[in-house]
Amino acid sequence: MEPLREDIHRALMHVYAAQGRINLALKQYDNCRDALQRELRLQPEPETRHLHDTLRARRTTSPRPASASEPPRAEAGGEPLRPYTHYVKSSGVSIAYQVTGDGPIDLIYVPGWVSNLDLAWASPRLLHVFQRLGSFCRLIRMDKHGTGLSDRNIGLPTMEERMEDMRAVLDAVGSKRTVVFGGSEGGPMCMLFAATYPERTAALVLNGTYARGRWSKDYPWARTAEQVEEDLATIERQWGEPADMGNAAPSLMNDTSEREWFAAYLRNSASPADAISLWRWGTEIDVRDILPVIHVPTLIVQTSGDRWVKREEGRYLATHIEGARYVELTGRDHVIWGENSDRLVDEIEVFVTNALQATPGERLLVSVLSLEISDPHSDSGADLIERHADEIRSQLLLAEGRQIRRSPSRMLAVFQRPTRSIQCAIAIRHRLRQSGLDVRSAVHTGECEERGDDFTGIAIELSSRLLDHARPGEIIASRTVRDLVVGSGLTFEDYGEMEASGMPGVLAFFSVSGAPSGAGG
Repeated sequence: MEPLREDIHRALMHVYAAQGRINLALKQYDNCRDALQRELRLQPEPETRHLHDTLRARRTTSPRPASASEPPRAEAGGEPLRPYTHYVKSSGVSIAYQVTGDGPIDLIYVPGWVSNLDLAWASPRLLHVFQRLGSFCRLIRMDKHGTGLSDRNIGLPTMEERMEDMRAVLDAVGSKRTVVFGGSEGGPMCMLFAATYPERTAALVLNGTYARGRWSKDYPWARTAEQVEEDLATIERQWGEPADMGNAAPSLMNDTSEREWFAAYLRNSASPADAISLWRWGTEIDVRDILPVIHVPTLIVQTSGDRWVKREEGRYLATHIEGARYVELTGRDHVIWGENSDRLVDEIEVFVTNALQATPGERLLVSVLSLEISDPHSDSGADLIERHADEIRSQLLLAEGRQIRRSPSRMLAVFQRPTRSIQCAIAIRHRLRQSGLDVRSAVHTGECEERGDDFTGIAIELSSRLLDHARPGEIIASRTVRDLVVGSGLTFEDYGEMEASGMPGVLAFFSVSGAPSGAGG
């Protein structure tokens, strides 16, 4: 820490104050004052002195907590200023989460880009949003895989890994049916969760979020590749300085304390290199193909002048998610604690209260693996699936797959996670190749309906049709699968296109090579 940077001293004072550690906040002021006097023979700036005086007055009027083991509580209302941070393991990664509020509705908030659970409480504006949400729900918050208080420097996650991290948090707090609230880059992950686990999603709330992270001819509102590179250069150049709120929250551009807090928040949420990698990762997201599979009550809130996510992107979501309610607010701020924070919470409260009675959807988002085994040394027509049933069954079990149909040489299986379907195909190919057999596979992710022990739907048909394009030893996957496993370590190469009834345009597919990053991904 640079001892003469008053902005850093003030940010730390805010953090300590939010934790209820007023004495440490005042001690930080003393350190700042002494350093300035010793090195520059100057007194702290008026803003720093005012903060000190405010905190000193607060210390003399605030009651002591009943127990040192309890979280500090605000002067009014009894809500903890900073709750305890808990951890849950998800595929070996520690995920940090906090829980506040005691309303009858469970709501999990997934922020965009990077976050820090503890530093969030140091912003009075963000604190206000959390307290309002906690007035009508049990608010669950998490730092995503690779950010904030969760395990960091562990490589880029896939979106499905982050989705499973969220499920692990919900399991840890005993939330069986939850309102899932995603902002900005956290939105696509919440959409994937709602499509994959409709029975656990009471409602879906999206704010300032998108379906695709980069420009394309059929999605012309996202940032171009050139703009993304400019954004990354700006992040690298300005990291650590008082944050430029020009895009995130123009209404707060002249709020010095907010800019200093936001810079400290970002610095403590990720390293510069990780922040850049995660920003780039967020621009590679494409969940357009899963939007028609979302069948839970959905609220989409979009700010009309948002500089990061255009209003057309919010309208696109509303058009492609069945029955979605779309609310457009006047303003320019992207963050949830900006100029429309109270209006946003008002809309959420009304919507989720009504959504409590919603019935979980019966249609599911699954990844379908079609697989065919052949013996290049024999044309006997033997039942190869049955002969190697134990090997196939063991790999399905490891990947949490479920066989639904089979013939002597072909098999269909379904998975909740696309990476695991490909991982299973790779493992089966490897095991059976040792027996001199050829295996070709195809994977597609889409909507199916469960009927007893069977599944029906267009995803089954498309996976089977894709298999016809694969040569022995090949694994091919649809564009939908490729877009959902960004960051998995798999390599996808253009392979071809086919007409797909029930889907607009043609379905592009790719050959798959490599191995997922992390067993069980």
